[in-house]
Amino acid sequence: MSATWYECKVKYRKTHESGEQKLTTETYLLDAISFTEAEARINEEMAAYTSEEFLITNIKVANLSEVHPFENSDRWFKSKVSLIAIDEKSGKEKKTNVYMLVQANDVKEAFENTSQAMDNTMGEYSIPAITESPILDVFPYFSGEEEKLEKFNNPEKSETPEESLVEEKELM
Repeated sequence: MSATWYECKVKYRKTHESGEQKLTTETYLLDAISFTEAEARINEEMAAYTSEEFLITNIKVANLSEVHPFENSDRWFKSKVSLIAIDEKSGKEKKTNVYMLVQANDVKEAFENTSQAMDNTMGEYSIPAITESPILDVFPYFSGEEEKLEKFNNPEKSETPEESLVEEKELM
């Protein structure tokens, strides 16, 4: 079963640099299997993020096919990518639009990052639109098992052979 990306709007009182507190609504993205899990996860993430009370005002399925974070970038951009295919029956060009979320510092960098994310694509594509997204942060699903599997698959990272055995038993 694959996870779906959910946009969650959260309203809370935020302290700004000037020291004043202001009611703010911010959008976050997370992947979950259902609306119920999305609500539970955004509650968990926001509890760690703020000590103030908060209210989840909206949760909706995001129309995103992929999310691509890039280091040293602080904003999220939504890229519209048109996949171009030739219809074999009619011989006409057919475009299918997909939306990707890429991290970048500006629109130019978002275009470059979208192109980089599309490098392994076999077919033709174009990027007709890139817009800055209101999404402040992305919370991908992380169970903790990924870390154990990485250590298991890369035993040279373990400090002692005994640790590897303990980790191997935990995985079984």
